[in-house]
Amino acid sequence: MTQSHRIFVALDSSDRASLVLTAAKRLAELTSSKLILFRAVSIPPDLPHTVFEVSDVRLEEMLLANARADLAQQAKQVEGYVDKLHCVFGTAWDSICREAKEANADLIVIGSHGHSLVARMVGTTAAKVVNHADRNVLVIRTLL
Repeated sequence: MTQSHRIFVALDSSDRASLVLTAAKRLAELTSSKLILFRAVSIPPDLPHTVFEVSDVRLEEMLLANARADLAQQAKQVEGYVDKLHCVFGTAWDSICREAKEANADLIVIGSHGHSLVARMVGTTAAKVVNHADRNVLVIRTLL
């Protein structure tokens, strides 16, 4: 029995995510692959401490729930190709590399975001994934 190929699609909540998803869907169509839609969530470093006082729900749980809902909404764009939706709490580039390996994905698809001066100095998530992943990475250049 032939095992289905898996494409690990790293998404965020930006407007560019739909372009990444469209490219991943096209690749899945051409290769008879299934998509694993993934989102890494973290707490922004400049988040005011008062946010932690507004609810009994842990902030991490709230952020993950929102990410799951957003990912489910994005999944409607590629219905029939999705194998799994997966959200984790962690640093984006590290989580993408680790979870793609865990899922035994054949390819990671990620968008090229973050062309600001700070992103160039520190390194974008896509660049870090390309440099650290143990599998092939396709970077979708999104020009918006």
